[in-house]
This record gives sequence, structure tokens and C-alpha cells, in this order.
Amino acid sequence: MSNATSNPYLQAALEAADAAAQVIRTAYAQPFDVRYKQDASPVTEVDENAEKAIKQVLQTRFPEHGFFGEEFGRENADADFLWLIDPIDGTKSFVRRYPVFSTQIALMQRGDLIVGVSSAPCWYGTERLWAARGEGAWFARDDETPRPLAVSKVDRLDRATLSTGNLKSLAQSPAWMRFGELIPRLHRIRGYGDFLHYHWLADGKLDAVLESDLNILDIAALTVILREAGAVVSELDGGEVNLDTRNLLAAVPALHPMLLEALAYTSG
Repeated sequence: MSNATSNPYLQAALEAADAAAQVIRTAYAQPFDVRYKQDASPVTEVDENAEKAIKQVLQTRFPEHGFFGEEFGRENADADFLWLIDPIDGTKSFVRRYPVFSTQIALMQRGDLIVGVSSAPCWYGTERLWAARGEGAWFARDDETPRPLAVSKVDRLDRATLSTGNLKSLAQSPAWMRFGELIPRLHRIRGYGDFLHYHWLADGKLDAVLESDLNILDIAALTVILREAGAVVSELDGGEVNLDTRNLLAAVPALHPMLLEALAYTSG
């Protein structure tokens, strides 16, 4: 699956996602070894091989660029252009053989996120969203014609659907009570998680996503996509997304300030 674009960085990211998808789909139905990191999160040889495949594509095109990958860490990380790579975001799902996992590839230029590809290689075929800053956000499944993405126009909390991901840190903060007070004000609350709720937010199916325990590799590409689809994306306290980001609030423009005010989140 590949989608032509005149942006060389985005085209390389799409081709890298293709390379990772081939590795992942080949391995998905076969036995593979699972190891566990110090934080008890699983990792497989498939994660590692997919990251190698991504880096091979990108390094061939842009040997001067830096890399920050989930499996192999940072390389030339002070370069003006830094690729952020999570070869399998959702390894726990991958290990359990359910298809809520994705490949995340983003490009940061001197601290600004400019390209993002989110590819779910086993989600009813391959579902892929991509964006470059100023060029809109796009969706395609398998080899269908790409279509543009746009967030919903919902502008009231009582008509909004909010999806949550990991909430451990939020639950340990003073904002947890305020979150509880927010829930009855919403139309619906769900917990779709991983790539799925971000894809659905970009496609107008949800109106806001909230997570308190993640890292930049999980959401860098999705941040570019969501912004190009019209969403507002920040940390839970309203701060700018950066390499140290550990939480996220993404929402349609009218709702984002309402949710920030309702949560009044602080990390301390």
C-alpha cells in the first residue's frame, strides 16, 4: 500500500510504513518469541525487525537525519530532522493477536512536528492515515482512493463523545475528581484506546480523546494528522506537545478549551 505525494518526507514515511507492514503481517499469524522490558511491557522480534525496516528506508533517503525509535533508541538525535518511530504501538494487542495496534512514523524539524503516518496493518486490511503540515490529513484502506479527513463540528459538551486511553496518572491527581464531574456533562464516554480513537477523532466519529500515560512516540504522528484534520492537540495542562510529552488532550476546536478548563490538570 503506497500513496503518491509530492512531499519527499511524507513519501518516504509512507514507503517505510509499507516496509513495516510487510514485516508485521508476515509475522502476525506465526509463532514468535515475547520478551519483557524492565517496565514489564512486552517486546518481540517483530517490533525490532519492523523498526529496522523503517530505518532502512528512511536512512537510505536521508542519511543525515536523526532517529528516535521505540526499540533502538536515539541515533544522531541532535540533527535538524528527527524521525520518531514506534514500529508496533500496541504490542500487548499484537501479542494477544487482536488487531488494535499500529505503526507510528513522524518527522520533527527543529522541534516542530511536520509529517505523520499512522498505519494499522491488520485492521480490516490496512488502514492508514497520513499528513504533512499545511497539506491536510488523508485516509485510505488498502488500495482505495485516499479521501480527506476533517473533525466533527460538535461545539457542546452535552453532544460530545470523549474517548479515554491510559488514565493511571490522571487517577492519582487532583484532576481525577474534576474528571468525574465532567463525565455526566458529556453525551458519551468510551475507551477505544491506542490508534483507534485518534483515527476516529480525525474522521469526525469522536469529538475528543484524553490520555494521561503515554510517550511522544505513541502520538507524534497522530498529532500532525489530527491538527491537519482540524483538531486542537496539547498536553492535559494546555502545554505544547514535545519530546517529553506524557499526556494528551485532543479535541475539536470548540471543545478543547472547555475540557482544559473542566480538568484544570497539573502534573504536580
